[in-house]
Amino acid sequence: MSIDFIALPAQSIHGQVRVPGDKSISHRAVMLSSIASGITHVEGFLCGADALATMQAFRAMGVKIEHQAEKVTIHGVGREGLRKPDGMIDLGNSGTAMRLMMGLLAGQNFDVRLSGDASLCSRPMARIATPLASMGAQIDLTQDRAPLTLKNEIRAAKRLNAIHYVLPMDSAQVKSAVLLAGLYAKGRTCVTESGSTRDHTERMLAAFGCEIEINNKEICLQGGQKLIAADIDVPADISSAAFFIVAAAITPNSQLRLNHVGVNPTRTGIINILKKMGAQIDFENLRELGGEPVADIVVSGGPLHGIDIPEQWVPLAIDEIPVIAIAAACAQGPTRLSGAEELRVKETDRIKAVVESLTAMQIDCQEAPDGFIIHGKGGEPGPVFSAAEIQSYDDHRIAMAASIASLRANGPIHIKDCDNVATSFPDYVALGNSIGLNLQAR
Repeated sequence: MSIDFIALPAQSIHGQVRVPGDKSISHRAVMLSSIASGITHVEGFLCGADALATMQAFRAMGVKIEHQAEKVTIHGVGREGLRKPDGMIDLGNSGTAMRLMMGLLAGQNFDVRLSGDASLCSRPMARIATPLASMGAQIDLTQDRAPLTLKNEIRAAKRLNAIHYVLPMDSAQVKSAVLLAGLYAKGRTCVTESGSTRDHTERMLAAFGCEIEINNKEICLQGGQKLIAADIDVPADISSAAFFIVAAAITPNSQLRLNHVGVNPTRTGIINILKKMGAQIDFENLRELGGEPVADIVVSGGPLHGIDIPEQWVPLAIDEIPVIAIAAACAQGPTRLSGAEELRVKETDRIKAVVESLTAMQIDCQEAPDGFIIHGKGGEPGPVFSAAEIQSYDDHRIAMAASIASLRANGPIHIKDCDNVATSFPDYVALGNSIGLNLQAR
């Protein structure tokens, strides 16, 4: 049976909390540790369904991985040490895992078939297959989608060819897939991006001893490099922290501390946006761990105002847009989002789902091809949202965003099909309730 959330109004948000580990970094920790030489110890690993699917995939390819809660030990097999799995690799709901693994596995000497759940198999994969094909990989897609097969045995022991690839869209997943394939390519592989995308892959490659050159928007590496095991401390995921950041920001008389959060500047678009809306957010105890900046984030509740979200900030906040929409509804005046076409091909069409959810809660908003306009009802303290039933479309971020709206609602918000919250945020209900939300899962 599927899980629904019943989210009831609450008074304020207080306390301190550490949300689960960063999903993007957890994926990459397993991938790079597996093809490194030596033993890597990972602290703070995200025990969510997506990251666990990546772990299971590399176990299926012969990597010994010991896992106890948030501590993971990975016995790397080296760049050439992966072996053919016995069957198809199922990556569940994880688009990051599938797209990055397409790049990493394109350089192996065995065929491998990747698949996932219905949502993952509906998402576009040609954006990854196209540059990999230009490197010499052969990838059989199912109408631009998974299930897909990397037919490496056709190439036998031949290495991929290095390329210089200019990203047609700002995508960390495409960039990362090409760079990971570049480890197995003959020559120097470069990727050029027009804007800024999350750079966890570049940072972690460097931490594992890879010589990687970054010159403005061009990232290059020489093929054939070997990775050396390096211990990793995974910070708390800012994409998960975002829900509680917004919860405190929209609720009067609130103050919340979120500990040990990753504040990589390619991920802090939500902080930029909320501050521009007038939110009171501070970083404390800023430090760097394993190449990643980390801080404690302190948020206080207060009035917000609508803004035109700068397009250059959109890639830095793409996963947080659903909960930013909740903040926009609580602000005074309109908030406009554009340049966010990528939201159409996430776990669901997030532009449509956000507008549908807000409309159900009696918020005036309009859908645009690449974004939306939300007419905020903020100003005076009190309810902003009306009680409603929300369809999450099995999208964890839509479900959690709707639950945050309950803080400023005049009655219960019933959110359907919330099972996938576990993909990124295990124990969301318990942690949320510990700081003042009023959530039930049933």
